[in-house]
Amino acid sequence: MVEAVPPARSGLTPGIVVTGAREHNLQSVAVEIPRDALVAFTGVSGSGKSSLAFGTLYAEAQRRYFESVAPYARRLISQVGVPDVDAITGLPPAVALPQQRNAGSARSTVGSATTIGSVVRMLFSRAGTYPAGAAMLFAEDFSANTVQGACPECHGIGQVYDVPLHLMVPDDSLSIRDGALAAWPTAWHGKQLRDSLISLGYDIDVPWRDLTQEQRDWALLTDESPQVPIYTDRSPADVRKAVAAGVEPRYMSTFLGVRRYVLDTFAGSKSARMREKAASFMESVRCPLCDGRRLKPEALAVTFEGYDVTRFAGLPLEDLAALLDNVLSPDWMPAEIVAASAAEPLAPEKRLAAQRLVRELLDRLSPILDLGLGYLSLDRATPTLSSGELQRMRLATQVLSQLFGVMFVLDEPSAGLHPADTEALLRILRALRDGGNTVYFVEHSVDVIRHAEWIVDIGPGAGAAGGTIVYSGPLDGLRDVEASVTRRYLFDNASPREGRPAAIAPREPDGHLTLVDVVRNNLTGLSVSIPLGCLTAVTGISGSGKSTLVTQALPDLLKANLSSDLNDAATESESEGLASDDPLLSVAPITTAGSVSGSAARVSRVVQVSQKPIGRTPRSNVATYTGLFDRIRALFAASPEARSRRYPASRFSFNLPSGRCPTCKGEGTVQVELLFLPTVHAPCSTCGGTRYNPETLEIRLHGANIADVLGMSVRDARELFVDDAEVTRHLDALLDVGLGYIPLGQPATELSGGEAQRVKLASELRRAQRGDTLYLLDEPTSGLHPADADRLLGHLQSLVDGGNTVVIVEHDMRIVAQADWVIDMGPGAGDAGGQVVAQGTPRDVSAASGSVTAPFLAAAIAARD
Repeated sequence: MVEAVPPARSGLTPGIVVTGAREHNLQSVAVEIPRDALVAFTGVSGSGKSSLAFGTLYAEAQRRYFESVAPYARRLISQVGVPDVDAITGLPPAVALPQQRNAGSARSTVGSATTIGSVVRMLFSRAGTYPAGAAMLFAEDFSANTVQGACPECHGIGQVYDVPLHLMVPDDSLSIRDGALAAWPTAWHGKQLRDSLISLGYDIDVPWRDLTQEQRDWALLTDESPQVPIYTDRSPADVRKAVAAGVEPRYMSTFLGVRRYVLDTFAGSKSARMREKAASFMESVRCPLCDGRRLKPEALAVTFEGYDVTRFAGLPLEDLAALLDNVLSPDWMPAEIVAASAAEPLAPEKRLAAQRLVRELLDRLSPILDLGLGYLSLDRATPTLSSGELQRMRLATQVLSQLFGVMFVLDEPSAGLHPADTEALLRILRALRDGGNTVYFVEHSVDVIRHAEWIVDIGPGAGAAGGTIVYSGPLDGLRDVEASVTRRYLFDNASPREGRPAAIAPREPDGHLTLVDVVRNNLTGLSVSIPLGCLTAVTGISGSGKSTLVTQALPDLLKANLSSDLNDAATESESEGLASDDPLLSVAPITTAGSVSGSAARVSRVVQVSQKPIGRTPRSNVATYTGLFDRIRALFAASPEARSRRYPASRFSFNLPSGRCPTCKGEGTVQVELLFLPTVHAPCSTCGGTRYNPETLEIRLHGANIADVLGMSVRDARELFVDDAEVTRHLDALLDVGLGYIPLGQPATELSGGEAQRVKLASELRRAQRGDTLYLLDEPTSGLHPADADRLLGHLQSLVDGGNTVVIVEHDMRIVAQADWVIDMGPGAGDAGGQVVAQGTPRDVSAASGSVTAPFLAAAIAARD
């Protein structure tokens, strides 16, 4: 194996030298990597690629940067940890573009994240068409996130609270005394308000509907708060006589209408119970002043080419670019002037301002369009973007930043990208390099790796079997490195070893699910048939509607026909990440219209196997997620020593006080705050990182205590528990999906997306297969090395062989070529997509005209054959 290969290729800048890197599974790695080049980090999943690229190189670059920052400022910045490495020389400043789901708040949009929104606001300020006599507005006046621009009614949210009539008065046959005004308080305050109405001339003993409309409207909706005399212990008739006679009341009361009472209680009560009750009578509705557009009326009155700023931001970026192209023509006139047939020519300074700002907008849009994101709009909330979309958007933004001398570290920039968009991605990466930067990227796509100038291949295996440099050098040199798993896919055009041979015909379906007139996102009236008992691949460019069909519409329409619940958030909506305790900031769930017919009764379960994390805290791990830990704890509790001490199974949980370490409370580590330096997590000095108290660790099973078992790899645990059928069934499933290297106690937060997906698949594989399950997977090979993708495909094929149905959204044409049926979506993205371009066997689709996918699928089939 090559531990350090100096740059030998002509033209490459002498680079970064790493000595003794031991982050995670890295085994004292020593390597030299060139600067000012495109460098790909490759290797099987879990080999240590990200540990070197992100955990070592980027982390050390950030640590050095933070040392130059004022101590007070360091406390305000989220700092990465200190990497475990002896030395790194030649390290430039770094920018990381990892895969991530956290994309900001609900107010964060594509426009704000890319800074394009700032230019749009300036365009409307300087070159917009104003109503006659209107004063010019500043750019800030076109932002809903500023005091100057926000709608005064909804404060820039677009929604306002309302207390609807049907909630205030759910039963209009009741009288006020009997509780017609359900939103009013009970007990003494409610009696006071009812007594106020008596003094105001209301008959509180007749049905609510029998009161006059004027009386009903005032009691419900008035914003007045008059002082009203209160007479206690008198009949309504006596009260009315006392009011008329001017008799002195017992006291004066402040009256509140029903709507006003609910809103004031929700906004100002210190009682959580009262606020919660008030919220039950409220709903969020579109702001009546701005119609949900969040801006003040003066800003909405300004237009550019016939669009106000909110509708301008709602255009797909492709359409927006086409609109702006027209502005650059020499004879351009604003659409508003043309529509009004105005004879007055356009002022030269306004034309100059418009064209200069439009040129800036087009320059900023160009890399975003090149990366296949033209179907997005500027007002698209960033939390609704996939991790691949978010990373490509951030990548395009970095191109625009025109930084020089920076090390960019990217995590799978091709994730979620159709093969047709690969060349555009490479142009972006080359633009960063040609701008004087170093571009390092962790990558699994062989089409992208082949264009790297330098390869750092890490492995040869995963976990403890990886963590060494298999090869570091120019691409061609990897051809002769026998230890490299990546080599076979780069140079041998390998088809999946676990796939079906080309000579075997695709499976024949044993039924179909037919979706009719599906409406959701960009699916508008889509009808498509999905074969049962087959492996179906859904393909198409990014934004064509693949995920909407497979992960949203299909489970939504099947839900009413299933005898069991949907697993793994199968009905997750696009509003994920936008949820809020405040109804105004929440987005209403997106629903699916349409119907399903055919053999729906053939499916009794729908399981979605995604790459979402299996847990959000380090307390969740592989053993707890799979249910394996329950059985292991039961075995420890059944041991003779544990029985003599009367230790139950709960004693062996690090989440409960009886068995865990009292110092770290079962975390295994303690935080050490260093003020101006990053927080350090050190092993607990009491338990040494084992998580348990000494008494619990005294219980042993086959010579190992509970902490020893959690530290074992799946493969080692299989040997320890060889005589227990239930434990081995769990462990064999993990081994089958290539996770033998993972420790049982590996925290969920430290698993890659591919590892998390395979843990979920392992949990499903150990179930008794009934042949009636529909499995839905969204880009299952994203984040997987081709060798791991082969293994995953083999298990998917075995699920289908067992009579189940598997539907995958997929960009890897090697995998698509092994499917029984292909549904190609398109022809474009966004509004230009949402249709079935071609469907049939892989060979059928590979020959389809008008399909962007067809030529790439044809090449994959030819390589397989």
